[in-house]
Amino acid sequence: MLSRTADHLFWMARYTERAENTARMLDVNYQTSLLPQSAAVAQVGWQGLLSISELVPSYTEQHGEITPKAVMEFMVKDENNPSSIISCLKAARENARAVRGSLTTEAWETQNQTWLEVGRMLRSGAFERDPAQFFEWVKFRSHLSRGVTVGTMLMDEALHFMRLGTFLERADNTARLVDVKFHAVQSDFFGAATEQDQEYDFYHWSAILRSVSGFEIYRKVYRDVIKPERVADLLILRPDMPRSLHASMNEVVSNLEMVANDQSGETMRRAGKLRADLKWGHIDEILATGLHAFLTQFLDRVNELGGRISRDFLVPATI
Repeated sequence: MLSRTADHLFWMARYTERAENTARMLDVNYQTSLLPQSAAVAQVGWQGLLSISELVPSYTEQHGEITPKAVMEFMVKDENNPSSIISCLKAARENARAVRGSLTTEAWETQNQTWLEVGRMLRSGAFERDPAQFFEWVKFRSHLSRGVTVGTMLMDEALHFMRLGTFLERADNTARLVDVKFHAVQSDFFGAATEQDQEYDFYHWSAILRSVSGFEIYRKVYRDVIKPERVADLLILRPDMPRSLHASMNEVVSNLEMVANDQSGETMRRAGKLRADLKWGHIDEILATGLHAFLTQFLDRVNELGGRISRDFLVPATI
């Protein structure tokens, strides 16, 4: 496969996944903001959302004070923000258009239709009328894109590069989410003292789980009250949790194996080592040595992996 074609497919999948992840985080913050809470707690939530995407400097330069309305506009409609939903869906569609011949008709039409519809929805004010419904629509279009891709594409290198992009992006985003959300409640980590704090604790951890569609999974796996260390275990180490770091790295490694070439040996080794650390890791050890340090190192290794994949297989790309 031409490296330029592989590059477009890889980034098409990454941008589609990034749009979905942004919609998930915005949806949870929006739903949480409707609950009774102090202005300070609400402010931490919206600032955390910008921190996850490393967009605090860019936002404050443009808008100054952090307000829910401005953050939502910035993360949904601002075409100057490369991580906004509109920017991600536009980039995904442009990458798909560049390799139209490598996609099935269904896969191309799904990407193109998503781009056309999001423009119509934003112009008509659908987002302002019902943000939650808009976020559900973005998630649904991402699910549809993945389903159509797996259901209609030949299982060749094109599909493997798309899957690589999807799961690298997912691993990166889940790690950022866990890091920022755990950091926000450091003082409450070992349980809340008052009844009011316990209630906030429940809603906070529930929101994190819902942002990765993990609330029902948590209940099924642990059958217990929501505890921070178990949330961390689920989102980092469980191989059967679809959006966990372990599950994402399983997919990265298996798809890397399918496209391996003469120069990708070191990339494969590093990906395998990262997966092994998750496979044999234990949440108590991770928490004892520092969750933030573990996740920071994980993000560095995933970003390095992305760079190595670009060098081994793809045209050098700009994010």
